[in-house]
Amino acid sequence: MKKIQLFIIIMFLSLNIFAQNRATTKPDIIQKINGEEMKGRLTKMGDTDVTFIYSGETLEYTIKKSEILKITHSSGRVEVFGQAALPAESRQKDQVTMTATPVDHHNKIAILPFTFLMDNQPGAEQVGYKAQEDAYGFLSQHSAGYTILDPRTTNAALIQAGATRDKMMGFTMKNICDILGVEYVIDGTVLQTKGYQTSYSGGNSNTKVKRNDDEKIKGVSSSNSNYTNAAQRYEVSVSIHVYMDNNASIYNQSHKAFLTNTDGSYTSPLEYLLKRSPLYRK
Repeated sequence: MKKIQLFIIIMFLSLNIFAQNRATTKPDIIQKINGEEMKGRLTKMGDTDVTFIYSGETLEYTIKKSEILKITHSSGRVEVFGQAALPAESRQKDQVTMTATPVDHHNKIAILPFTFLMDNQPGAEQVGYKAQEDAYGFLSQHSAGYTILDPRTTNAALIQAGATRDKMMGFTMKNICDILGVEYVIDGTVLQTKGYQTSYSGGNSNTKVKRNDDEKIKGVSSSNSNYTNAAQRYEVSVSIHVYMDNNASIYNQSHKAFLTNTDGSYTSPLEYLLKRSPLYRK
């Protein structure tokens, strides 16, 4: 009888110690990309998801790894899985009702062919495609955490979906994002306006002296030529508009080149705006 009582006491003490140790064990912490924090116990980790139990509960939850930013294990070890949603500041300030962003759209960017206007009239489409290429080339060097669709892929997908430039007004930016599979779309315009003309005048004069066999001057002839060069100068400005896949506008700015030029170059205002956009990373 005493042995049974002793056994019961030992079991009771063991269970009490186990419960105390479990209560003082640090929890596993899952931090999701959307900012949610989950504390509890990680019970299983698969190739694409993890199984988790909240502290004080018994129900198991399955979370996709694509939704997880990082896991801080009870041992202190940290596993990083993804990138935080960017740009968080713009999302918080956005007054438009947010909708769930598809996982395959996350942190992906597409740049549309730019609209090119000459004196506020439609200009050559080639200039718009060139500006698209230039924006892609510049932003690709400063896009940590993002994936940028190359212009050829972007343009092919738009054409196949019927979202050509003349029909673009019939599509919302959410429609465009769904077609391209991206979270952000950059839409831009290059405007060239004829400014003043510059001119330069000059001239040349030639004098020829004719001599006879005795080196005496036989005659003198002269000729004059004058010329004028004129160059057209342009004022150039660029506008950039950035949309999200819920139709929210997060950036809309224009910038005019400080100096006029003779070749219509838009590089300076384009890079100025991209550097100040929420998608730029140094």
